Amino acid sequence: MKKTETKDGFAQQWLSYRPEIKVIDVTIRDGGLMNDHRFTDEVVRGVYDACVAAGIDYMELGYKSSKKSFSRQKFGAWKFCEEEDVRRIVGDNETDIKLCVMADAERCDYHDDILPKKDSVIDMVRIATYIHQIPTALDMVKDAHEKGYETAVNLMAASTVAATELEGAMELICNSEVDVVYLVDSFGAFYSEQVHSLIDLYKKSTAKHGKTLGMHAHNNQQLAYANTIEAAIKGANLLDSSMAGLGRGAGNCQTELLLGFLHNPKYDLRPVLQCIQQHVEPLRGELGWGFDIPYMITGMLNQHPRTAIAFNAGPDRGNLVKFYDSVVLESE
Repeated sequence: MKKTETKDGFAQQWLSYRPEIKVIDVTIRDGGLMNDHRFTDEVVRGVYDACVAAGIDYMELGYKSSKKSFSRQKFGAWKFCEEEDVRRIVGDNETDIKLCVMADAERCDYHDDILPKKDSVIDMVRIATYIHQIPTALDMVKDAHEKGYETAVNLMAASTVAATELEGAMELICNSEVDVVYLVDSFGAFYSEQVHSLIDLYKKSTAKHGKTLGMHAHNNQQLAYANTIEAAIKGANLLDSSMAGLGRGAGNCQTELLLGFLHNPKYDLRPVLQCIQQHVEPLRGELGWGFDIPYMITGMLNQHPRTAIAFNAGPDRGNLVKFYDSVVLESE
C-alpha cells in the first residue's frame, strides 16, 4: 500500500502498482449466461479487439460444455467453444492476450472435447466446481495440465460452505497441478469482512503450495468492484471483470472500473469504453443484467439468483414486495 495526501491534507490509502496483478475479462463467458451464449461474431470480435487494445491479460470466451448434454440448437457457439468457432474470431491469436474457457465439473466431456494445447489457441482451462465435485474437478485439472494448459479452479458457492470444509477443500485443490485457485462469490453475498477472512483462509494453502489466488465477484449488493479491490489488497493477483458488468443476473465487477483502479500503465481504458458504447450497452435492453432489487434480495439471503432471474422474466416483474415475501418465506 502507498499513502497519498490530497490538497486539503486528507490522507488516502491506495493499492500500490503490482505488476503481478492480471485481469481476466469474462464479458462473453459470464454474459452468455443471459442469452444462452448466442452472441454474434461482431460482438465477440469487438470484445476481443478491445481486450487486445486495452492490454487486458486474459479473455474468457465461454464454456466447454458437453454436446451430449446440451443442444447446439438451444445454445450458441460460446457454450461449446469449438476450435473452429474460436479461430473464426481470433485467427491464430498472434497477440499478447491469453484466451481461456470454463468447464463445469460433470458437464464437460473433457477427455475428448478439450484438445491438446498444441492444437488449440486456448491458453487456460478454468474448472468450475462445487465442493462435492472436487474429485471430478481434480481429474479435469490433471487432464488439462497434461495437455499443456494453464489451469484454474473456481470453487463455487463458497458462501454456503463451512470454514473447516473450505480448509480441507483448499488443501485438496492446492495439492494438485492447478495454477490458480479462485475465491468465488457466486451469489453476490459477501461483504468486505468475509472477503478478508476467506482470502486469508485460502492463502494458507495457496501460499504454501505456490498457487496464484484469484477473485470472481457478483454485483447483487453493488459490492463486486469493492470486493474485488479488497481481494487484491489482501493478495489476490488474478481478477475477473466484465465490460459494463455484463454477466449473469446482477453481473460482475466492471472491467472499466477495475482498469482505472489498478494504476498499471499497460492498460488503456479507451478501447473498453468504445466497446461498451458500440457492442455491450446496446444489449442491455434485451439482456437486462445489472443491479436490480430482486438480485439484491437473493444476495442478502445468500441464495442463487435463479429465482430472481425467473421472477424478472415473469408477469409479476416489478412487484418487489411479492418477490421479497416469496423468497423470505422459502428461506424460513
